[in-house]
Amino acid sequence: MEVTTMSEFSNPELDPLPYDYDALEPSISEQVLTWHHDTHHQGYVNGLESAEETLAENREAGEFGSSGSAIRNVTHNGSGHYLHTLFWENMDPNGGGEPEGDLLARIEEDFGSYEGWKGEFEAAAGAAGGWALLVYDPVAEQLRNVVVDKHDQGALWGSHPILALDVWEHSYYYDYGPARGDFISGFFDVVDWDNVAQQYENVVSRVE
Repeated sequence: MEVTTMSEFSNPELDPLPYDYDALEPSISEQVLTWHHDTHHQGYVNGLESAEETLAENREAGEFGSSGSAIRNVTHNGSGHYLHTLFWENMDPNGGGEPEGDLLARIEEDFGSYEGWKGEFEAAAGAAGGWALLVYDPVAEQLRNVVVDKHDQGALWGSHPILALDVWEHSYYYDYGPARGDFISGFFDVVDWDNVAQQYENVVSRVE
């Protein structure tokens, strides 16, 4: 019987943005999007690749003194890479509005109303040190808002993010100064609810 084994490397790559760098203005400026994608996100890809290389080298040599810190770098940089990828995909120049269909029905079931969900999500974004996430929790079989700090601190095990908002200061300070709330409002002007709905359907189809 053929056995499929996991590769030692995930071969992380930084995909191009699905829109032009100036496409999300005025919600996010061309300058911020360029810095954020090409420098910050690339840094997490590089960090993940480097950590995986270190782990592979240590396995080959049978020396594991640096493996603990490399594992920590995998979770930190990998989470940063995955969440940034979702963040870009969740936005579109023609976004905005409100969710519809099955996603809206699920939000209303789990949060009482769209307004109830949005108010809670905005509170999460205001409190987070890193990310506000809308996730699907397959254990409780419901949507939840989650406050995540530093990419991998505060995650709910087993949950699947379907909407990500990066509230690290590099995401908004150049455009908004300390007015994080204005940035959060601007984010809702470019949310691609069709993408979020597809993320939701992809998750639910696998776990329910």
